[in-house]
Amino acid sequence: MPEIDFPQQDRAAVATQDVGNGCIDVLSPPPGTDPEDCLYVTLHVRGAASLRRDGVSTALAPGDLLIGTTPNPVGLLQDAEARMLRFRVPCFYLGVRVREIRRTGGLMARGSEGVGSLASQFLKTLASQRRNHLSPPCRHLARSACDIVAVLVAELLEKEQPEAPTAAAGILARVHAYIDENLADPDLSPDAIARSQHISVRYLHRLFQQDGTTVGQWVRQRRLDACRRELERLPRWRTSVAAIAQRWGFVSPSHFSRAFRAAYGLSPREWQMYATRADGAPDRPAS
Repeated sequence: MPEIDFPQQDRAAVATQDVGNGCIDVLSPPPGTDPEDCLYVTLHVRGAASLRRDGVSTALAPGDLLIGTTPNPVGLLQDAEARMLRFRVPCFYLGVRVREIRRTGGLMARGSEGVGSLASQFLKTLASQRRNHLSPPCRHLARSACDIVAVLVAELLEKEQPEAPTAAAGILARVHAYIDENLADPDLSPDAIARSQHISVRYLHRLFQQDGTTVGQWVRQRRLDACRRELERLPRWRTSVAAIAQRWGFVSPSHFSRAFRAAYGLSPREWQMYATRADGAPDRPAS
């Protein structure tokens, strides 16, 4: 694929690893995941561009980000001088489902403020490392970029909620926050969660049913996500899979392994080996 012809001042903003549709793969989908289960982040580099949705046009400034389910954002208009960078990020690393973004029609973040500014700067820096995309520093940068994009997506999705949330939605948000603060507690249960919010266990279950899941499924997935992040950052010789599982509230190592494989398509050890090799980190300390 031909290289994007940026003018000299934009030479830093080129791809690290080009894939189809002119996109930059931030991280490759891990084994066992659907390679199509990805989000696309478009970074406006320069030139005149705007986003038209619901009959309203919004001018884009350099650094602004568009997040959607296709490489080419719907409603994006740009002149001949405009330049964009397009990144592909597996949903696996973002803790979000494609359908959540598809439901919104796409998300936009200003690159001049808040988390959007951080995400924009990290992606620009990552894009400048074209020849070093397999080096350990660049892999760590890619993971950090994914983490920041994940925070940004969560923030934007929260803003997509109705301005006047229902009482039930407010309670559910507090329940989610309480669960995240107490994931490491092996005694975290529907009874304990309900007591903390001064609601009945029956009402708690109803809240999660309306959200399309159950209390147990939500807690288990949040714990699995925490374990996955820790496994990918710690070499195998530094701590055991069982110790990480216990740290995040899993009492039985075998139950944790089964749940991890069911959620991600590979065992905790396989994921740790994949992440360690991808980062170029040693499997054990040097002698």
